[in-house]
Amino acid sequence: MATKDSGELRVGMVGYAFMGAAHSQAWRTANRAFDLPLRVRMAVICGRDAANVAAAADRLGWDEHTTDWRELIARDDIDVIDVCTPGDSHAEITLAALAAGKHVMCEKPLANTVDEARAMVRAAQEARRFGARTLCGFNYRRVPAAELMRRLVAAGRLGVIRHVRAAYLQDWIVDPQFPLVWRLQQDRAGSGALGDIGAHIIDLTQYVTGQRITGVSALTETFISERPLPSQGGAAGGLAAAADGDGHRLGRVTVDDAALFTARLDGGAIATYEASRFATGRKNALRIELNGSLGSLAFDLERLNELEFYDATLPGPEQGFSRILVTEPEHPYVAAWWPPGHILGYEHSFTHQMRDFVQAIADGADPHPSFEDALQVQQVLEAVLHSAGIGSSWTSVGPAEPDGAGSPSSHTARAGADPAAHSAATTAATSR
Repeated sequence: MATKDSGELRVGMVGYAFMGAAHSQAWRTANRAFDLPLRVRMAVICGRDAANVAAAADRLGWDEHTTDWRELIARDDIDVIDVCTPGDSHAEITLAALAAGKHVMCEKPLANTVDEARAMVRAAQEARRFGARTLCGFNYRRVPAAELMRRLVAAGRLGVIRHVRAAYLQDWIVDPQFPLVWRLQQDRAGSGALGDIGAHIIDLTQYVTGQRITGVSALTETFISERPLPSQGGAAGGLAAAADGDGHRLGRVTVDDAALFTARLDGGAIATYEASRFATGRKNALRIELNGSLGSLAFDLERLNELEFYDATLPGPEQGFSRILVTEPEHPYVAAWWPPGHILGYEHSFTHQMRDFVQAIADGADPHPSFEDALQVQQVLEAVLHSAGIGSSWTSVGPAEPDGAGSPSSHTARAGADPAAHSAATTAATSR
């Protein structure tokens, strides 16, 4: 690809809202924090609204802007397409970009359905033959403390992993007057709290343990089934920036507000997962705890520079949870930043993600998480929805191969894919 000759990696990004801003910050910073073999150029940003995307280009530091993603992909002077759009357009944009020979970074979850994700994996595998690289944006893998957790597990410091406990809790849609943004619509988002934040803890627990989820028993709930439609010209993106409905016209919520499930992992561990956007008072509370035969580890995103570690191999009087402050230069990624004790933040995880992606492209290597990894997460999401739709019955997670059979979608027409309907059918009387 042209990047190896020019020494420059020319990025075109589709989307400019929350994730677009986070990715822009990371693209701007990657070469400044890390000594990389390719120089990132923020070439073109793309969005549907001409005025808004022009303002975003100026604010976020992009050279050019456009409203036509197809035109962007067709350009010979673009090497990478960064997909930061709602899930309903991930597959279309990604497939077109790979067909054009571009490297692709796609936000999570990879797609809205397993079938779309399989098609994206097949396209990535074909494009890989010609040097194109793909990555799905599960950025929490790049938090130094989370990566240190993985390394400690891989080194055997916890022994045999027995318990995995994961929760991701937010509260940004607790207000019934919060409008019906795209994240609350199944046709746009695929699922609700499950795919939006549950996908993160599914990926992260599998990554740090080295084990994959093989089956689930799940339930989902939609607490508020109708919401005000966004006011004309109002926000359509979600999160706090979109809190402006017109208060008069209502639309139906077609995704889950909360999802809970138990799971088995292929290394023998048992697990519990909770994802909710109705956890009043919790803003972005992701917590993972691992219990093993030789010790325990816990990670809390709201204290993202720390790990809690219990070493059961110490003499009894010395045992107890200790805090590891993950700011030493020997810790993952940290040497590029500040002296010990000078903490990092949320945005650094994206910079680390871009760093790894650029390095992989330069090395001709396959970055992680791959589209294959993301397909497996998509299959867990589908299994959860399937289980919730059939009374929490145990549901196996389908094979990760893009042409594999046996996932819930192969023997049901997305049973449980409408969590709001499931909630109404199974809850006799719930205040809406």
